[in-house]
Amino acid sequence: MKLFDESARLSGKSEDVLLLLGRVALGLIFVKSGLQKLMALGPFAASLASRGIPSSGTWALIGATVEFVGGVLIVTGFRARAGSLLILLFTVVATLIAHRFWEFAEAARRTQESQFFKNLSIIGGCLLLFVTGGGRYSIDGLIRRRKQR
Repeated sequence: MKLFDESARLSGKSEDVLLLLGRVALGLIFVKSGLQKLMALGPFAASLASRGIPSSGTWALIGATVEFVGGVLIVTGFRARAGSLLILLFTVVATLIAHRFWEFAEAARRTQESQFFKNLSIIGGCLLLFVTGGGRYSIDGLIRRRKQR
């Protein structure tokens, strides 16, 4: 079947639609979570402080802003490559702070290990988005087409 032929490409339109869907799926969790954190910085800062992060109020504001802005950049496809790097960086830091599964026992370890590997998958998605860019159905694509006219 041609769909599974590794040397074949999908039609340009199919690739563009799938890239849009992938960007939205990847970015929405960060838009939602970042906005929630921005609206409740105190609890987020307390969570960071409980994990031993100094100046947790400052880092909470920085982290929540990076998460929200990076997610918006990915979803809209405006500076999608920069957005993918912001979210990649955010995810690496969040993973190392919050999902250190090797420090837990039994059920908690399995839960944190699952979160760790989920974040590893998100990092993979960010790397793929960095390589592909935002695609045709993105603000970057719109800007690129207008410059070509």
